[in-house]
Amino acid sequence: MNLAKLFQLQENLDKRIVDGHKLYGECLLSKKVLALQVELAELANETRCFKFWSNRKPSDKETILEEYVDCLHFILTLGLEKGFTDIELEDKELEFDLTAQFLNLYIDINDFVVCSSKDHYITLFEDFLTLGKMFGFTIEEIEEFYCMKNNLNHKRQDEGY
Repeated sequence: MNLAKLFQLQENLDKRIVDGHKLYGECLLSKKVLALQVELAELANETRCFKFWSNRKPSDKETILEEYVDCLHFILTLGLEKGFTDIELEDKELEFDLTAQFLNLYIDINDFVVCSSKDHYITLFEDFLTLGKMFGFTIEEIEEFYCMKNNLNHKRQDEGY
């Protein structure tokens, strides 16, 4: 994964949002964390992995991938917020229970809130990439969809979103 490219794209979007909404000097960390939690919940909802009471199937792969890269936007922005852009990520073993992996990510987010260390950030990012592998997403698909959604987010800023 070309992290340098993704962090740069995210930094450009973040700067544009700060400029466009005149958020200079405002602490946005808690809002970014909550945004990640909400996006992660939206992703879980599209997978339906926890809906034991329902027979409906998960959303299509493209919808799930789009929700996934929404989460990626906020993971990247948290790294930028804390200056954790010079990271190296390792492959983790795949989990086989989506619900457990989602819960693990919420624990990772909580750990990062309690102690915003580089180690906690790396764990969060690695576990998030593991979730993507569980969905069968390739690094190329993730990067391509991230770039598409990043462009859409810029367009939304143009339109006063």
